[in-house]
Amino acid sequence: MEKCTEIRWHARGGQGAVTAAKFLAEVALASGKDIQAFPEYGPERMGAPIKAFTRISSAPISIYCGVKNPDIVVVLDETLLDVVKVAKGLSDDGVILVNTDDDPTDVRKRLGIKKGKVYAINATSIAIDTLGRPIPNTPMIGALIKITGMAPLEDVTSHFAKTFGKKFNQKILEGNIEAIRRAYERVRGE
Repeated sequence: MEKCTEIRWHARGGQGAVTAAKFLAEVALASGKDIQAFPEYGPERMGAPIKAFTRISSAPISIYCGVKNPDIVVVLDETLLDVVKVAKGLSDDGVILVNTDDDPTDVRKRLGIKKGKVYAINATSIAIDTLGRPIPNTPMIGALIKITGMAPLEDVTSHFAKTFGKKFNQKILEGNIEAIRRAYERVRGE
């Protein structure tokens, strides 16, 4: 049986982590994978820490709980690094992607992790430049697919256009696609 890839997303309410987790799962589903995507939060307000989860596998997924030992951790708000143990349970060969302008080496030191791979992208800056709003979810998707290779860039951008083409006006749609592309090109790792 092929390994199930488990992703845990950390963000604050309103940053789009739940949408990103579900969207990435939908991209995988379109390529024939078995998927799960769901949030974990209660009555939190906008700005409160939240978690979301994505599982992607070539085989049927038979677990139905939050991700405790992620292969990948995606952090949409770097202020969470000081208040949430975002690297908790991360596998030794795991990947952590943080929305920050800091160098990945500095992120590793800040988290106190010795193993795995650390990546950084200033997704908020990209979102402001392309959308005029500090919502980092789509740039984080671009960075994530670049570092993992889990989906081709063109598959992701075309799926985004198909999924959100009727929801967003053309300017917002194009801004999000540009945000995905920029983060794909600019993500840094150590």
